[in-house]
Amino acid sequence: MLKQDRTIIHVEVKDTHEHFYFGSAAAMFQDSRVKYLLKIKYQTFRTKRIAPGKPFENEFVIVRKGLLSTIDHKELL
Repeated sequence: MLKQDRTIIHVEVKDTHEHFYFGSAAAMFQDSRVKYLLKIKYQTFRTKRIAPGKPFENEFVIVRKGLLSTIDHKELL
């Protein structure tokens, strides 16, 4: 019944301890606050190949990638 099929990108801002969550790296770069703190371009970020257990980190943020567990609602009916 549980499906782990959605990627989630978690951004933690080191100074303020704010947390942001995105469905993709592309969505993360649409947020101007996060884009400013990353200090790299989208294409460069993609080459970093972040994965669970392998975050991206700079002096401003930590970016982690994980899986979001979801339920297939069709099976509940």
